[in-house]
Amino acid sequence: MLILGIESSCDETAAAVVRRGDEILSSVISSQIESHRLFGGVVPELASREHLEKIEVVVDKALKDADVDLADISGIAVTQGPGLIGSLLIGVCYAKSLAYSQDIPLVGVNHIEGHVYSVAFENPAVEYPAMALIVSGGHTNLFSIPEEGKYKVISRTRDDAAGEAFDKVGKMLGLGYPGGPAIERIAVSGDPKAVKFSKAKISDGRPDFSFSGLKTAVSRYIRENEIEPVAADETPNQAVTDLAASFQKAVVDSLVRTMEKQAQELRPRTLIVAGGVACNEALRQASKAAASRLGIPVYFPSKHLSTDNAAMIAAAGARRLAAAERPSLTMSADITMRLQNLDNEGDFLLRSKVRYKL
Repeated sequence: MLILGIESSCDETAAAVVRRGDEILSSVISSQIESHRLFGGVVPELASREHLEKIEVVVDKALKDADVDLADISGIAVTQGPGLIGSLLIGVCYAKSLAYSQDIPLVGVNHIEGHVYSVAFENPAVEYPAMALIVSGGHTNLFSIPEEGKYKVISRTRDDAAGEAFDKVGKMLGLGYPGGPAIERIAVSGDPKAVKFSKAKISDGRPDFSFSGLKTAVSRYIRENEIEPVAADETPNQAVTDLAASFQKAVVDSLVRTMEKQAQELRPRTLIVAGGVACNEALRQASKAAASRLGIPVYFPSKHLSTDNAAMIAAAGARRLAAAERPSLTMSADITMRLQNLDNEGDFLLRSKVRYKL
């Protein structure tokens, strides 16, 4: 079974051909980082335009790299949501046109579920129940996965996603966009204990994440200590590297401590850490240490599969296509598509509230 995956939820136009959901034959990603760098973040209208320009070229290259034709494709999996509405619509409309014109089965995939499946290619099979920490610029969630395809939200961010906080602090320090890789790079030279940041406390007692207060604390520290942003081509001074290292440690500690505490209670058989922030080596090392204490394995996608890609969408879609899921071609982008608890009896399924249609 060959699946063509298409991903366009934010600022990467991606296509991949995957066999059986666990073997990548091709993976093509056209990144828009350089286009958005000038603005310090993703500009939705610009992202949509670039998707429109690139999607046909990217899909054609994915088929060529896999040495297959559309006639060889068994099904198409496309990111349906969540994400930027304009970006999502480009991918969904293109996938629908291919599916209709070639009479190929089509399935819409939740982008976050795609990240869960990003570990399918280079790790042993996931043993259930599992727990997945999905951390990126747009999402920070901890899921319990009692069995494949069923999800319960344990923790979510109340404000900024972790990757968004990295980007904003990177901008404060003059490190440019994206901030996460830049902070990680200079944090190696800093002292992670130099600045003490307190962990956010959630008033209702839920094990949720919050990074807005940490971001504010960094801003206050910069102001009170008169730390100047790093100028272009300038080597960061020790005050900046110490602050970067301390901020990174605060984020990683918040993520991993919450994951470990919930894992102690729920006793999953596998931990999954995925999403763009899963590229961060400090997060990987802290997660490995937590998994070792828990006595269970932790799986990461390789770094090129941690950021948005279409192979993970194809992997998630393969299971749905194998189960003969066949949504109507009237399906459209859904910016609020979520993995969450559907009812009080433990039926954990994909849930969608609002849909936007052309």
